[in-house]
Amino acid sequence: MHLFFAPDFSVEWPFLPEEEARHALKVLRLGTGDAVHVTDGRGNFYEATLAGTDVKKCRLAVRRHEPESGKRGFSIHVAVAPTKNTDRTEWLVEKCVEIGVDQLSFVLCERSERRHFNPDRVEKIAVAAMKQSLKAYLPQLGELVPLRDFLKRTPAGHKYIAHLVEGERQLLQRVAPPGGAYCVLIGPEGDFTPGEVAAALERGFVPVSLGESRLRTETAGIVACHILNLVNSQPA
Repeated sequence: MHLFFAPDFSVEWPFLPEEEARHALKVLRLGTGDAVHVTDGRGNFYEATLAGTDVKKCRLAVRRHEPESGKRGFSIHVAVAPTKNTDRTEWLVEKCVEIGVDQLSFVLCERSERRHFNPDRVEKIAVAAMKQSLKAYLPQLGELVPLRDFLKRTPAGHKYIAHLVEGERQLLQRVAPPGGAYCVLIGPEGDFTPGEVAAALERGFVPVSLGESRLRTETAGIVACHILNLVNSQPA
């Protein structure tokens, strides 16, 4: 199955963006009548066939439109401090999108070693992962903001902070109930400071553990995303 991303696609305007059209026609060498699938990243999924081979205005014939394709009864928001190695953050984005995440935020912590990152590059990776995993929703991607600013505007829902500071913590899978909206905070390589943990707890975040192993930042983000998906794959 060839899945293409066209944010402005609709039954009334069935055209691929030039970059996607070039990939379909020049790389995959698809031709008129060949079957393709398209998503706008907002839940709309289309089955179509190529009706034209103009790279600049590649028209499709829509055969079926499925709105809210793959819509779930829960949402997962992972907020993470970017890693010093950019490749590891990009890997986290890719895998979380493939597993199933609704929102990714990036927070600047006191011990953060990376204080800048390229949001355009991150979006391209998220789009590629969405297409690879045949999803119809592109996760919301936030810009890098200080942790304390993030905490001030965290939405309501189930909120967790995974940290290594001494104190009582339960396994995420034991405290996260099925359904609803989740937000999980993952700290930098040096972990959150005690002050940052305290600030999160004041905002209603519950301290959790992701298991006995000490995980890298990017691994922790992926594990948290996977656990919450598993919690919601079990019978209620």
